[in-house]
Amino acid sequence: MTEATTNPYRSHTVDELWELPTVYRDDALAGRVVLVTGAAGGIGSATSVLCARLGATLVLSGRTVATLDELAGRLRDRGTDVLTVGGSVRDPEQVAAVVDAAWDRFGRLDVVVNNAGGQFSAPALDISPKGWHAVVETNLYGTWFMMQAAARRWAEAGEPAPGEDRCVVNISTIIGRGAAGIAHTAAARGGQINLTRYLAVEWAPLRIRANAIAVGVVASEGLATYPEAARASFGHNPMRRLGDVWDVAQGVVYLAAPSAAFVTGTTLEVTGGEHVWGEYWPLGRPEFFEGKVYP
Repeated sequence: MTEATTNPYRSHTVDELWELPTVYRDDALAGRVVLVTGAAGGIGSATSVLCARLGATLVLSGRTVATLDELAGRLRDRGTDVLTVGGSVRDPEQVAAVVDAAWDRFGRLDVVVNNAGGQFSAPALDISPKGWHAVVETNLYGTWFMMQAAARRWAEAGEPAPGEDRCVVNISTIIGRGAAGIAHTAAARGGQINLTRYLAVEWAPLRIRANAIAVGVVASEGLATYPEAARASFGHNPMRRLGDVWDVAQGVVYLAAPSAAFVTGTTLEVTGGEHVWGEYWPLGRPEFFEGKVYP
């Protein structure tokens, strides 16, 4: 058992990720060029490492080039061909530059993993216009900008070779349920998942499969941004535990690999069942919702 399985505020190191067991064969993504946004974070690193282990060529994108280069160096040491490109998903010109850089370097792009995201917990009454814009632009606009930029290049490239469909995997979260503390995220992620479904239809003629992953509460450094009161609901799901970034990474590969060749427009729930039962209170459970005798 590693610290990442016992500390909710820590995910795995690259060395740990390289040794974790996986059900996939070593060449499951051989010959594929995979772009991962937000690549240096917990889920991003896990996804990048797993794709590298399975033979993919990688394009790693994010706002902080130094952390991208550090991850890329660790992967190159293990034989992976990696390109790093800095940029913010909130800027459509920077997004287009990332996609162009992938094509310029490798002459193709096969998989886009829209992992870049960000949020903070706050009562809805206290969210400022700036805070609202930051979260919605990162989680919704960023996904849209990257999907559109990739699809434009795919449209220009014409019909792919047989068996070489294009694939987008959007990292999202549970929707369709109310809570308290992340209204801006709820709005952005709801739009993100519906966008995924819609474009799975409109871009089907381009041989683009578009799917999403709804992520439950997984152990990572990102949880440290929430108050201590949130911790009480970290494992509030049918499996009664936190998830792991590796769970999400393996879900990404399932949707990106031939294993999901007949899957598009869907949302894979990697939530421990929280989408069917459980409560997540980013600011702690409000007293109003504590159990009371009826009436």
